[in-house]
Amino acid sequence: MYGHVEKLAEEIQKGAASVEGVEAKLWQVSETLSEEILGKMSAPPKSDVPVITPNDLAEADGFVFGFPTRFGMMSAQFKAFLDATGGGSPYGAGTYAGDGSRMPSELELAQAFHQGKYIAGITKKLKAAA
Repeated sequence: MYGHVEKLAEEIQKGAASVEGVEAKLWQVSETLSEEILGKMSAPPKSDVPVITPNDLAEADGFVFGFPTRFGMMSAQFKAFLDATGGGSPYGAGTYAGDGSRMPSELELAQAFHQGKYIAGITKKLKAAA
């Protein structure tokens, strides 16, 4: 709300863009509060950084997420953005336990296997490059 996270994001963008062949972009998530409420909070005007949509995520090779916290939790605006990222989980493999009698389905297990394999492959490449 006060620009602290945006200032850090600008420096992260500069650092990322300093690497040859890298294009770094800044985005912000949509505001969920009304102009009336923002006015009562004496919130400063929003920056002119473009608003990201869930579809924009597919265009990027990597992400650095930054957001202000409230009582140690991400902002409601950022949570709303994550919640809009798909009918599958934006957090990776998951399952529903219910009363404890339900075990993960074959699809959920396949997703977990794929996630483990994918993350291990990326980690191996990053370690080799270090």
